[in-house]
Amino acid sequence: MTTKNAQQHKPYTNGFHTNGFPSTTSFPLDPLTTDEIEAAVHIVRKEHPDVHFNAVTLHEPPKDDLTRYMASPETEPCPHRIADIVAIGKGSKVFDGLVDLDKHKILEWEFAEGKQPLITMEDLQVVEGCARRDPKVIEQCGILGIPPEDMHKVYCDPWTIGYDDRFGSSVRLQQALMYYRPSVDDSQYTYPLDFCPIFNSDTQEIVHIDVPEVRRPLNQAPPSNYHAEAVQKAEGLREDLKPLSISQPEGVSFRVEGRTVKWQNWSVHVGFNYREGIVLSNITFNDKGNVRPVFWRLSLAEMVVPYGNPERPHHRKHAFDLGEYGGGYMTNSLSLGCDCKGAIHYMDAAFVNKAGASQTIKNAICIHEEDAGILFKHTDFRDDSCTVTRARKLIISHVFTAANYEYCVYWIFHQDGTVQLEIKLTGILNTYAMGPGESAAPWGTEVYPGVNAHNHQHLFCLRIDPNVDGPQNTVFQVDAVPSEAALGSDENYYGNAFYAKKTKLDTMSTGRSDYNATTSRTWDISNTNKLNPYSHKPVTYKLVSREVPRLLPKENSLVWKRAGFARHAVHVTKYSDDQIYPAGRHVPQTSGEPSEGIPAWIAADPDGSLDNTDIVLWHTFGLVHFPAPEDYPVMPAEPMSVLLRPRNFFTSNPCMDVPPSFSSTPSQVAAGTNGCHKMEDTVSRVV
Repeated sequence: MTTKNAQQHKPYTNGFHTNGFPSTTSFPLDPLTTDEIEAAVHIVRKEHPDVHFNAVTLHEPPKDDLTRYMASPETEPCPHRIADIVAIGKGSKVFDGLVDLDKHKILEWEFAEGKQPLITMEDLQVVEGCARRDPKVIEQCGILGIPPEDMHKVYCDPWTIGYDDRFGSSVRLQQALMYYRPSVDDSQYTYPLDFCPIFNSDTQEIVHIDVPEVRRPLNQAPPSNYHAEAVQKAEGLREDLKPLSISQPEGVSFRVEGRTVKWQNWSVHVGFNYREGIVLSNITFNDKGNVRPVFWRLSLAEMVVPYGNPERPHHRKHAFDLGEYGGGYMTNSLSLGCDCKGAIHYMDAAFVNKAGASQTIKNAICIHEEDAGILFKHTDFRDDSCTVTRARKLIISHVFTAANYEYCVYWIFHQDGTVQLEIKLTGILNTYAMGPGESAAPWGTEVYPGVNAHNHQHLFCLRIDPNVDGPQNTVFQVDAVPSEAALGSDENYYGNAFYAKKTKLDTMSTGRSDYNATTSRTWDISNTNKLNPYSHKPVTYKLVSREVPRLLPKENSLVWKRAGFARHAVHVTKYSDDQIYPAGRHVPQTSGEPSEGIPAWIAADPDGSLDNTDIVLWHTFGLVHFPAPEDYPVMPAEPMSVLLRPRNFFTSNPCMDVPPSFSSTPSQVAAGTNGCHKMEDTVSRVV
């Protein structure tokens, strides 16, 4: 699908030079520029002047059109730049549109009946002020001992309502998780309030308040704060840490051409959108001069965070942080020396605001290299000859803040052909009030006096669009199992035989798999049309993932119905251009009846073959979090990781040509010579 020629595509140039539209030059997978966003808004405004904007983002070209263009850019037409529009009119009416930025025209404009799009940062910021002014909220605060004159000390984290059958989906709603701050510098999460207002985003008013049957008074514990000034006053900061410097005096080893990053043998296009955040495309590896396609597209496509307290309204707390808020919209502006260290290349991100103006998040993406420990090593015990080579890795990252939690997303490329997704969770626990003498068990933990942190899960859905030596791929479940032959048999006389048992995921209805730690289960993404000349096995990339808890809410529960992607560790589906979001295009206030996204796609084509064709693998992984006092007042980062490793893809170790840190042969040792040193990687000894 991808050739050397494709890496040298001519730049795409659209026609924004007439009718007042700006001119632009970009590759078809590049995110929309600020000029393109404003041009799309201008086109929509002509026909729909009364809407406001929820999202304006790149509508990625059909894969077939784009691959033809990339294979022959001099003869094939370049796909048009298309803007994907989500707009909201009066009465919470939602419209989906496509705008051709080449032709300056609306291609599609549809009313999305019964749908609500994600909640933007602007939507979230309105709720707190309205809640502080609402008489019903003021009344509830008074019951808890907060006087009206202290309403400026009342805060809320607005969430989508999830789904509540009392309100349905026709009105755009948020639920407000309420807190109190004695001082502006105090952490609000030490003082959760026990009631939950419901906010109508269309009328901008509180329309209902959920109040528990048993009231829980305002916490009277002293503040528990995480700011350095508070820690310094309370216990002091450590003074025994010496500076740790990172230096690349000759610069970085990667180069950036437009939005394509080239490092070692890797080439990857770095996109970004309001929902998934980083999107990696056209990922290739130069195998001794042969540029081989590996993945067409990788992204973190969805996640869900179900909470485990059955008391109403906590059953609604199962945030789809990407589908309901947008990983791109919540992205931080990163800082050198804090979020990233070393020699950094940054990329900005452009979005639309409610009024239709473009806005930019500076330094949304960080690209840098890090030392990665030993790449390979061997010492011959006979003579102490030794070869050791240190590794480095390329990291493409962003960090987004979802109310109380931070998610640090790292796409890591290794010299041995491995692609790794690492996610670190930090930030602050979502907390709830406790009554005097009340126990947080079994659904939570008292992490600080009067502070209940509920049990919850973080389940992420990785979308893998493979291109392993071409688009015809097949997925196999691989289990390490003992031989079926009995002990003492001719085949397994000593009983020690075991092998890798492969099960093809061959149709849409059977293309699913759960994790099994007892068999060290992994999944092979294979091109069965191409065999490794040595092993005679299909060229493969193996999905290795060990942190794969099952979805704990019961079958047919609300979150089970809404988060169909999380029912299994792996789903495989036939590729379709419009199947990007595993929980559906519009996630807020969906009931899960019918379940959208992956379950609907499978139901539409249950017998569709997944054998030797263009497929997508969806992998749900994550962790179960039983909070503890060590997680409060701010949580130390907890990492989890997924690997995509080459198996039978290369004919030998693909990083043998990386210069060693030290290498000596037996004859050099015998002769008393020092062997080969790469001096910049040696470590001086301090005595």
